[in-house]
Amino acid sequence: MLFSLAVAEFTLILAGNLHDETKMSRTDGGDIFNIKFAPLNIPRKRLCKLWSYTFWFIFLLSAIICILICLALLLTGHYFIFLALVTWTYIDRATPISGGRRSAWVRNWALFKNMVDYFPYKLIKTVDIDPKHCYIFGFHPHGIMGMGLFAHFASEGSNFSQIFPGITPYPLTLHGWFYIPIIRDYLMLSGLCSVQKESMDWILSRPGNVAIVAVGGARESLDAKPGENKVILNPRKGFIKRAIINGAHLVPMYSFGEIEMYDQIDNTKYRWLRKLQEKLTKIVGVAPPLFHGRGLFNYNFGLMPHRVPINTVVGKPIPVEKSSNPSKEEIVNLHQQYVQALIQLFEDNKSKYGLKKEDKLQIL
Repeated sequence: MLFSLAVAEFTLILAGNLHDETKMSRTDGGDIFNIKFAPLNIPRKRLCKLWSYTFWFIFLLSAIICILICLALLLTGHYFIFLALVTWTYIDRATPISGGRRSAWVRNWALFKNMVDYFPYKLIKTVDIDPKHCYIFGFHPHGIMGMGLFAHFASEGSNFSQIFPGITPYPLTLHGWFYIPIIRDYLMLSGLCSVQKESMDWILSRPGNVAIVAVGGARESLDAKPGENKVILNPRKGFIKRAIINGAHLVPMYSFGEIEMYDQIDNTKYRWLRKLQEKLTKIVGVAPPLFHGRGLFNYNFGLMPHRVPINTVVGKPIPVEKSSNPSKEEIVNLHQQYVQALIQLFEDNKSKYGLKKEDKLQIL
């Protein structure tokens, strides 16, 4: 799929140049064969931001690259390098569930600042967060790739530490990422940890720490379509239980614009497609949405996201009383409070960030 899109975009660029070279050299881009091309003469600052995002986006594909590197090492006789990587992954297996290995230097790379400014991303707090407590931040919606979660909390691109002084963010991701050599170490340098309960318990055992969870998970990405404000929350009660066990206050977040970054094939029209996607999600833990955005040189298709403002609003903490063995009723009651708080956060802010008054948040 990636190779096909790259070839298709290159072919269209070449065809456009052959068809009308003057159109491609115009400042405002041009339309060729119903393909809207991006302008070639753009300010250097914006170009820097675009390439910063491109570099970061390519990194999202690096899991495949790292796996291929390991296979290449194994198949070409470089056994010692391969064994060294595998051995280190095994020896270091407890780190992703015990706070990771964050690096302030990596989190402050200018690359992330440029990426955040490109859209732009904006992190908005509604109240101060007291560092005397620990918290679970629920990130909604997941979107196609959960990019807002990475941009805000796996880097200092949006100045998290200045907005929330004394608070240490730990964005959580699938534990499977930490089985992949090389990439696992970068993820931890950015502050990421495993989403397993042991990891959450470690994080929430210390005041000032925040476990950040994309509550809807991979399955929610299958519903990520422009204009459809849907979050999967009704069956998600595991994070509620962890909050009660650790006495962690709950904080809902809503990222306005997250679902506008990509277009997705309407899987509600093709029931077989949706069933296949859901089955694959259960097997591998990663959803396979069929999506497209823009390319580096055109606005119609490609793997780059559309450039839209992303405003992530952090809500008011919901106080949680600690209980080592919460009852089902306690979990359900707190879950209902969280759902209502998220809906209220959406309603209070939707008009500020491009939505209409009649737009409603659908809880699935």
